[in-house]
Amino acid sequence: MSVFTLERPCPALMKHPYTKIILGLEVYGLANIKSAKKRILVAETRTARNKAIKSKVKTAIKKVDAAVAAKDQEAAKSALLNAVSEIGKATSKGVYHKNTASRKISRLNKAVNGIA
Repeated sequence: MSVFTLERPCPALMKHPYTKIILGLEVYGLANIKSAKKRILVAETRTARNKAIKSKVKTAIKKVDAAVAAKDQEAAKSALLNAVSEIGKATSKGVYHKNTASRKISRLNKAVNGIA
């Protein structure tokens, strides 16, 4: 059985079904080739990163929606700026496609402008 050890463990890997922790992080399971094992680890790391970024975007959007529901225009505008910034960061990192980002921003702008 081959073992691949990673010095810097990723939190998402701890839940992976083919991962066991025995004095460090080791990948057991389907992959036998070293590069395939690395791809498993890299994919899990990227998945965790993308999940965190998407969570930030969703939280920012919820804040805008809450301000719109409360009809608080000042809070909605400040939350909108933050949300647009988070969506832009996610787009630049490749988490969202540019059209998806534009659609999200457009819908938020329409909601905030609908308050007035």
